[in-house]
Amino acid sequence: MSVVSKILIIEGDPALNRQMKELMVGAGYQVESCFNGDSGLIAAMQECFQLILLDVMLPMHNGMTLLAMLRKTSQVPVIVVSAKGAEQERIMCLREGADDYVSKPFNPTELVLRVGILLRRAQPQFVHHHSQVMIDSLVLDSVSQTACIGGNDIHLTSTQFKLLWELGTQKGTMLTKAYLSRQVLNKALGTYDRSLDMHLSRVRRKLNEGGWQGTRLQTVHGAGYRLT
Repeated sequence: MSVVSKILIIEGDPALNRQMKELMVGAGYQVESCFNGDSGLIAAMQECFQLILLDVMLPMHNGMTLLAMLRKTSQVPVIVVSAKGAEQERIMCLREGADDYVSKPFNPTELVLRVGILLRRAQPQFVHHHSQVMIDSLVLDSVSQTACIGGNDIHLTSTQFKLLWELGTQKGTMLTKAYLSRQVLNKALGTYDRSLDMHLSRVRRKLNEGGWQGTRLQTVHGAGYRLT
């Protein structure tokens, strides 16, 4: 069974936000809702989502500003849902990095279909079972805590495996250093703590030695890491 995708809805209208959440939950997704640009940006940067539904007319940060800020560190798929519907706005959203654009009022069935299509396109070579992740020739198994490339084991320490597992299960999403420090090292991130950098460098080297592109483990300077 594949992992359930998690969607972030950033919509300023409470009634429409609730309607969209019910629609996505009914389609089988996990959903978190935010009602302004400030809380939406924080959620998008600190948590892991497979897709974002974004309103343009938001309190605090508007949707265009939020999208531009988000694209500096993350390539999570974004569908802009806007009441304006003007051609120029659609072009601007696509230029800022939106993956799709839906005008309000939208057809519920169409929105669900667009979400499903975009999620499938975003992860064409990624299969995630509860205990196993496969990314091209790289296979991670959380039960045995092993990693192999093309059937050949690569030797990772427990910490190195945990780091790769976190990044692998949330492929394409930038994970903050603070999040990874808690999840992998079981401690809060210190101001001058370079432990994660050290572990990531060693994992990257071992992937390269095993014949897999270690450069797909990317450092987002000042923010975190992601696996592409």
